[in-house]
Amino acid sequence: MQISIFGLGYVGAVSAACLAELGHRVIGVDLDAHKVNSILAAKPPFYEPGLDKLIASNVAAGRLSATSSAADALRESDVAFVCVGTPSERNGNLSLEQVRRVVASIAESLGKRTKPLVLAIRSTVFPGTCEEVVMPLVEKHPEVSVVSNPEFMREGVAVRDFMEPSLIVVGGQKREAVQRVADIYAPLQVEASLVSLRTAEMIKYACNAFHAVKIAFANEIDALSGRLGVDGIEVMDTLCRDKKLNVSKAYLKPGFAFGGSCLPKDLRALVYRGRRLDLTLPLLESALPSNDAQLDRGIEAVLESNARRIGVLGLAFKEDTDDLRESPVVSLLEHLIGKGRDIRVYDPHIQLDDIYGANRNFILNAIPHIGRLMQSSADGVLSWADQIVIAQKLPAELASRVENLAVPIIDLVKTGQVRSGKALPVAVES
Repeated sequence: MQISIFGLGYVGAVSAACLAELGHRVIGVDLDAHKVNSILAAKPPFYEPGLDKLIASNVAAGRLSATSSAADALRESDVAFVCVGTPSERNGNLSLEQVRRVVASIAESLGKRTKPLVLAIRSTVFPGTCEEVVMPLVEKHPEVSVVSNPEFMREGVAVRDFMEPSLIVVGGQKREAVQRVADIYAPLQVEASLVSLRTAEMIKYACNAFHAVKIAFANEIDALSGRLGVDGIEVMDTLCRDKKLNVSKAYLKPGFAFGGSCLPKDLRALVYRGRRLDLTLPLLESALPSNDAQLDRGIEAVLESNARRIGVLGLAFKEDTDDLRESPVVSLLEHLIGKGRDIRVYDPHIQLDDIYGANRNFILNAIPHIGRLMQSSADGVLSWADQIVIAQKLPAELASRVENLAVPIIDLVKTGQVRSGKALPVAVES
């Protein structure tokens, strides 16, 4: 394809060289004469391993060039990538000044163009930026379609990250435009994730936040281990050998608050021991308050409907167990009862007469009359309630029955979504 890259910093220059290496004809655009002249001289404008060879070979092959003229770059372009910086402002917000300036320049340079153009925002921008900032600037040009195509490159290994990607994300409102950008990466033999526009914008933040959390977690575990005379490196190296639960997609699906006999107890113990050692562990200390906030959001979602008869499906802290200890559903019931709601509960694995010990003591201390709320079958809940609350993953047969109900459904397993048997919207419009 004919591609223009606006912004020849780390993201733009590496993207330009790598896209040219994939066989596309690429022209970089920047107002900085040094960056433009560097590309024209077949040299990188900064040091990045492997970038010099890519730029030299592709300039020599006639696939890569540069200019300071947006109009010249756009004349034959099928896709224009925006790769400018979005630095932090003093209040922590990101600055969109460069994005606005570049997109406005693109809009002004289109003239009476009729050839379709996909405007791909590769800069890191907050969800809603494409719709609220970029699209209004090009709304007078119906031939322009806007997509989000965030980058996942690390300085120092940026060329390798581009050429050997673990994730390619393209989001937009028009399937044709989304697919056109995804096709650019076809030679890399990695299936692109085609998502909604705002999802594409958000995924970059989610990835970076997760990376930051992982680093902070490893450092806090190492700090506490050191105070206890334990080798923190050995702890984390061993932790990473578990590819089923630890280094995996396990626990990375949004849902209701966690509970049970292990996670809350062990987090409290770590935080307590850290404080005894005069050690501040902000990330670990924030895990339980974060979980409490998720519980509060679930309770708020249920109460917002003002339904009087509420049927709750699930009582244990997760599916396929009868363990009620520190189940967030118990806390949910306590709040609903306190607000005067009528409650009925069904859990396929809970028979009060069969549970004993700490498990039985926990539920009876929390809700002494729980026996009056429990139903022996789902029918006692589904045929009675004005609203259904799904508090744990349901068996397939029960989930199918719930989908066909006419009453509102609050699905806490899907982070408080309100639905009534309708399918969720597709990610990309046709």
